[in-house]
Amino acid sequence: MNDRVSPTLYSAATPSLASRYRAVRAATESLAAPLSPEDCAIQSMPDASPVKWHLAHTSWFFETFVLHAHLGGYRTFEPSFRMLFNSYYNSVGDKHPRPERGLLSRPSLDRVYAYRRHVDAAMAALFARGAMPSPVAALIELGLNHEQQHQELVLTDVKHLLSCNPLKPAYAEAAQEPTAAAAPLTWIEFGEGLVEIGHDESGFAFDNELPRHREYLHGFALASRPVSNREYLGFIADGGYRRPELWLSEGWDWIRAHEVAAPRYWERGESAWRHFTLHGMRDLDPAAPVCHVSLYEADAYARWARARLPTESEWEAAASGRSTEGNMLEDGLLEPRAAATDRGGLAQLFGDVWEWTQSAYSPYPGYRPAPGAIGEYNGKFMCNQYVLRGGSCVTPKSHIRATYRNFFPAYARWQFTGIRLARDIG
Repeated sequence: MNDRVSPTLYSAATPSLASRYRAVRAATESLAAPLSPEDCAIQSMPDASPVKWHLAHTSWFFETFVLHAHLGGYRTFEPSFRMLFNSYYNSVGDKHPRPERGLLSRPSLDRVYAYRRHVDAAMAALFARGAMPSPVAALIELGLNHEQQHQELVLTDVKHLLSCNPLKPAYAEAAQEPTAAAAPLTWIEFGEGLVEIGHDESGFAFDNELPRHREYLHGFALASRPVSNREYLGFIADGGYRRPELWLSEGWDWIRAHEVAAPRYWERGESAWRHFTLHGMRDLDPAAPVCHVSLYEADAYARWARARLPTESEWEAAASGRSTEGNMLEDGLLEPRAAATDRGGLAQLFGDVWEWTQSAYSPYPGYRPAPGAIGEYNGKFMCNQYVLRGGSCVTPKSHIRATYRNFFPAYARWQFTGIRLARDIG
């Protein structure tokens, strides 16, 4: 998930805010607990960050935007951290270059954990004051959602990091058993008409989910579940990566330049495909959703399958009002699982894999970014990115909703990204 935060804040001044703060902060540290200090310091590519940096940056957020402004007498932990752990906030000041975060051998991991304890103690003092102004509570809720984004990033970045190690070490030992079969793929049809898209402003939302507006949709159908590994193997066997007519021009140039011939983390074994997981190397489960594919690969597969990718409006209209239950972080599987065979309708809309849409990441009609540092993130990234929907197996359950807009460049595939097909009807 991208490190993006919202300039539009909604009140979250509830008695449970302090306990939610403690739970989210503890969850982040539990994700780092299986890792060594060396694991936490390394940056495996420019798009990823060291776990140590994630631990510090999420504390930096509360220190910079909550404590300095709203806790009188707050003592800064370390002035240099303002620059070291700034991500993209140009309004805040200088920042350490993102591709060089892995060079920060100092401060130590112990020092970063001391920073977290310092910030947590100050936040506890703020909560102890009792009634909290609604704008401050909303800012804290924003910080918690921001930290949940980084919880997902911790796992996706660690997976990439460990995959680069020739020993292929596991992050966690437990692993799900392969599934015998996935539910048959069927098509669920939706009629044409006007639909309402975007968040209704009840509860928290990032600003890019707003404003709610109407869009006209032609009749369409969505596949009942994401594309499986078995189905994607058919694309590979049919020469999918060698057929330029299936690819966007930029995608064809990308696979040739990077010698891409399978999803990220796949390796062809002596008798079968294997892939790297957070549980180490495993045999590929044919029934599980294909994962770690780029927008280019998703689009090429859809063309091969005589279908297309859904628009984000089609996806949201189909998902609206449905349960957001699914295989997510708290389930502990840390890998996509096959769709159940006994369920009708749309399966796996939430969890398992983020689903690419064909929609460019752009503002909704009437969108206006707020002024100031908090308003920098979403609006300024609305260029050269595509929208993904639904969350993944490493997304926190309380973090996802039907209106949530994730976004990445077309080449990105270290996230848990997959494919749901769409087609026109009528």
